[in-house]
Formats: sequence, C-alpha cells, structure tokens
Amino acid sequence: MTGSAPEFVDLTRLAAWMDNQRLETGPISGVTELSGGTQNILLKFQRGGRDFVLRRPPIHPRPNSNDTMRREVRILAALSGTPVPHPHLIAACLTEDVLGTAFYLMEVVHGFNAKQGLPERHAKDPALRRRMGFAIVEGAAALAQLDPVTRGLTDFGRSSGFLDRQVARWRGQLEGYREHSGWPGPAGLPYVERIGLWLDDHRPESYRPGVMHGDYHLANVLFRMDSGELAAIVDWELATIGDPLLDLGWLVATWPDNDPPQPGQLFLVGPWDGFPTTGELIAHYGTYTGQDMSAIPWYVVLACFKLAIVLEGTHARACARLAEPRVGDELHASAVYLLERALSWMS
Repeated sequence: MTGSAPEFVDLTRLAAWMDNQRLETGPISGVTELSGGTQNILLKFQRGGRDFVLRRPPIHPRPNSNDTMRREVRILAALSGTPVPHPHLIAACLTEDVLGTAFYLMEVVHGFNAKQGLPERHAKDPALRRRMGFAIVEGAAALAQLDPVTRGLTDFGRSSGFLDRQVARWRGQLEGYREHSGWPGPAGLPYVERIGLWLDDHRPESYRPGVMHGDYHLANVLFRMDSGELAAIVDWELATIGDPLLDLGWLVATWPDNDPPQPGQLFLVGPWDGFPTTGELIAHYGTYTGQDMSAIPWYVVLACFKLAIVLEGTHARACARLAEPRVGDELHASAVYLLERALSWMS
C-alpha cells in the first residue's frame, strides 16, 4: 500500500472492498483530498493504472448523511447513458460496515469550476464564455427532459403538490431560526413576507414533474478545459423529483449581473463580458425544450426566496455564536441581495 489518507478512510479496508467488487487491483497510491462545494469528502487516488474519486460524508456525519450518499448513488446510476453530463459511477457501498459510512467511487472529471477562476484560454475568449452560459442551460434542460419512470425514479421524490408546499416549507424554516439567541428574526430580512405572499398569489396552476438537481448554479458544474461545454454537473445531494423549471430559476437567481458586482452577489466570475444575459439563458432553455417560459419569473422569485432563507440560517447560527460571525454577515448580505433581486422579478 502506498500513499497516505486522512484518518477517515482506511485504505486497507477500501482495497479489500474493491477486490470484492472485482475492480482494479494493486497498491492504492497518489491519495489526494479534493476541494468540493460541500462538506462531503472527496478523495482522489490511483489503483491498477486507473484513477478513482471516492465520495463519502463528512468526518462528523449529519443524521441523514448516509441516506444522502445512497440517494446520490441512485441518481448517478439513473443518469448513466443519458445526455446529462455527470460523474460516472463506478461502484458504491451502500452499507456502513467498510468505512463507517456509505460511500461511492466515480470516474475523475477533467474540467474546471468557473467560480474558482477561468483557465487562460477561457479568460481570453468572450465567445468561449458565451458558449459556457448556453452549455449550463443545456445541462439543466437535458436533465428536465428525462422521464423519471423510464429511469426508475418514480419514488425518488414527492412530486404531487410540489409547488404548493414550497412557500410554507421555507416560511417554517425561517421561523425555526428563532431558536438561535441573538438573531433579530425575520424582520432583518426585508420584503420576505411580501415575497411569500406574492408567490402564493401567483403560483402556476400546473407543472410537468421531472428530475431536478436542486442546487443548480455556476459553482456546481465543471466545464471542459478545451471548450465551453459542460464536463459534468456535480453535487447531486439535493436531487429530487419536482418541477425542473426551478433549476432554471435557481440558475437565473444566482447568475451574476452584467453590472458592477453588488454587495452580496454570490458567484462572481471574471472576466464576465461574453456570458449570456439572464434573458438569453431563459430564451435558450425555451428553445431547447419547447416549453412555455411565461411563468419563469415565479420560479426565479421562489429560488431567491428559498436560497435567501437557507443562507440566513448561517447568520442566525452566527448570532448565537455557533458559526463564524464574518461568514454569517456575508451570507446575510447575500440573503438581502437575493430578496431585493426577487422584487425586480415580481410584477
């Protein structure tokens, strides 16, 4: 056995499990921890001339961490053979008796995260950046067009009443933050009640259930190094069956403006010239899927509302000294920015 691993991965037990799975044999080497967008652990290594990436829950798993891993395995298996770019699943351990948690192995994705910086080629070419914008839309559209029935995902989420539940669900989440002492309460989030009422009053009457990513934005995709195409959509832990138009709404809600950055803006990428506008993203999705885009403002407003409440949770914990105050303040500013952005989409 060569290489080393943090204490949370027993390489000997991992190698024995891989042998039972009839995967490549030999010493495990080149063990490297990768950075990711979540608290989950990503470990890259080589064995038998092949590269692997192991994904497992954090060192101190949350109560649902193992179930989340099992859900990720299921969605990645269902995506196999589809046009949706994704990390290809190699093998999975759904039990906790090997490494103490569920985990899975996937192929290495060769690509870059735009939020962490553009390669020189993409930084110099506005046409490549424009293609990147349309490619991320096409990734969401390809996912939306999958049939949950044929992919074996009919029970992957509760699609009935999905839109009806959203506002009440997130209002309840916000109220739950009152348990954190020092948090000023919902009054610290301007317009949140007004936006919730608007969402209830303008909710679409019907929708087409489908597979959705649940957290679709620039930081959760990897682009190819040699083009503006997607290499993979990553971080599938929030995937479910719902209304896929919310993925587009989420992308638009978090898409940087062409104006100078505003305080609280989430995903800044530079240079930004060349990237499509939000209007162009929406139009491209409509052309690609043939769907009516007239209701998309509602989905953008819902995405702003939901994400603002999620981010405010860290601010509430910071007020109670359970999170770093600087991070809490930054995310509170982002929540306020999102709610102000929601207003601009309401009519």
